[in-house]
Amino acid sequence: MYEGFLPTTQKEMEELGIKQFDFIYITGDAYVDHPSFGAAIVTRLIEALGFTVGIISQPDWNSSHDFIRFGAPKYAFLVTAGNIDSMVAHYTAAKRKRSDDAYSPGGKAGKRPDRAVIVYCRKLREIFGDVPIAIGGLEASLRRFAHYDYWDNIVRPSVLPDSGADLLMYGMGEHQIRELCTRLAAGEKITQIHDIRGTCYMTEPVNTPLGAAQCPSFEQVSENKAEYAKATKIQYDWQDEVYGKTIIQRHGKMMLVQNPPALSLTTEELDYIYSLPYTRAIHPSYESQGGVPGIEEVRFSITHNRGCFGYCNFCSIALHQGRRITCRSEESVLAEAERITKMPNFKGYIHDVGGPTANFRHTSCKKQLDHGLCMGKKCLAPEPCPALIADHREYLTMLRKIRKVKGVKKVFIRSGIRYDYLMQDENDEFIRELIKHHVSGQLKVAPEHCSAAVLDKMGKPHIEAYKTFQKRFYEITKGIGKEQYLVPYLMSSHPGSTLKEAVELALFLKENRIRPEQVQDFYPTPGTISTCMFYTGLDPYTMKEVFVPKTAKEKAMQRALLQYFLPQNRELVIEALKIAGRRDLIGSSPKCLVEDISGRKGGDNSWQRKTEKADSRQMRSSSKRLKRDSGNSRRKKG
Repeated sequence: MYEGFLPTTQKEMEELGIKQFDFIYITGDAYVDHPSFGAAIVTRLIEALGFTVGIISQPDWNSSHDFIRFGAPKYAFLVTAGNIDSMVAHYTAAKRKRSDDAYSPGGKAGKRPDRAVIVYCRKLREIFGDVPIAIGGLEASLRRFAHYDYWDNIVRPSVLPDSGADLLMYGMGEHQIRELCTRLAAGEKITQIHDIRGTCYMTEPVNTPLGAAQCPSFEQVSENKAEYAKATKIQYDWQDEVYGKTIIQRHGKMMLVQNPPALSLTTEELDYIYSLPYTRAIHPSYESQGGVPGIEEVRFSITHNRGCFGYCNFCSIALHQGRRITCRSEESVLAEAERITKMPNFKGYIHDVGGPTANFRHTSCKKQLDHGLCMGKKCLAPEPCPALIADHREYLTMLRKIRKVKGVKKVFIRSGIRYDYLMQDENDEFIRELIKHHVSGQLKVAPEHCSAAVLDKMGKPHIEAYKTFQKRFYEITKGIGKEQYLVPYLMSSHPGSTLKEAVELALFLKENRIRPEQVQDFYPTPGTISTCMFYTGLDPYTMKEVFVPKTAKEKAMQRALLQYFLPQNRELVIEALKIAGRRDLIGSSPKCLVEDISGRKGGDNSWQRKTEKADSRQMRSSSKRLKRDSGNSRRKKG
């Protein structure tokens, strides 16, 4: 048996003297025993509760062989697609098949099926009949209601009846799995366990709980986009652990019941979860296959918080982890930092001390613990709430102590800084130390767009917040004699973005001398508010129409505008500018985005020479600023 890892083979099961596992955990990811992987947290917690658990990772769904490896469990099968939705793992925003998978051995794609939760559960039903099955993880969590499926371009039913499972655990599942395990062991039947917070179940309508918030039915949201938008608003409005209600949605002759969200883990509970005996490594059986790429960014990283009151409309965190911030203690984080320094191949660099948003260390205002977060409102957008408490002192104190841990050379912050929140802090100690100690040449931030109309649909602050931060960042960077740069994340084709707004963003990039190497098209993933807008063309909070760029040509033009400087984008940019009525931006003057050389004799040599010179200057600048960090990069790979 591999020392330190949970059993994955029948041989290991026999070596441990186990005749039947209490629980069998099936995952679409390779087995990685690191707390950044949900499978590791859940299985380690089950083990700590005194139960036996076997892991079947990435089973071959075309046969029964892998599924019958351990026989049937004593209590239940637990099924997850893995760390991300299987369709997102398989397809790009353009619906092209990906050639790689960061959560599979060797990074190779094809080790899990599309809609893995459904496929795995149906296979279990085929083999084991009415054996208890509970599903969880991101795929199950975000597909718990009837939802628009971008890849099929239809509304699909909840994954619970679609899979045939008995119970769905949504959100972060520690409380749910603890209660489910103990109650099953006490003799309760899974089909009768209907009162665990953070779970969904199916029942006959006559048994529907009283006082629930009712969404339009699966049939209604499938046929009427306005009803779909109404359902989305209900699902988000009551998704609060303080005042959240039971939510119901009829599916044919049955009723889907979602219990209120599980309570957030306390600091003591989070500390316990992160103290479990993770090996922080991939299963040794993958070494010969090239490892598992997904661990590289997190191997030497620390998660100190959960939740995000940033609440962007295109992000799934609000519906999965929730908006309330919960944190580990400073002692717990420091203990993990010390454990990391003793790990093989650690070179002194902690890659991240963060979470969904790194610089959130407490609730955004005082009332949340007793009253919950404001329904239908955002703490930071379009402007910061007057009740917002922006305070980085606790986070900064912790970072200072981590920097002093023996063996730590540098501590980076890579999981995302909310610059708008940072700029609300009247004390500038954090931004100064962030720039001085925690940036590796480049700091990635996410303004996403510059148009107020688009940012409002994204649930993001207006661009003035980014401009203020950008100015301060470069002032401090220059003042300490460093050469560091901001790398903004940008999104094209989000609902609300017409070609007019895409041109506005292109001009903003030109004005600020930003040349993005990559641009992300909006990806309509299950369950988000932005995906609701994409499908319905309606803002669920105003029920007003929203423009949605949907055709491949529209998306290509918006994406090309954000990289207007690339020669291969010239024709698309010209076409987009003409459609947008901005012919004034086509020409050779400094204000123009692109030069139309189609009528010139000899082709585009003049234009291309200027572009190549600009690109050459940019490449030299990039090379210069990144040269210092190349050693760090090599060390990380080691």
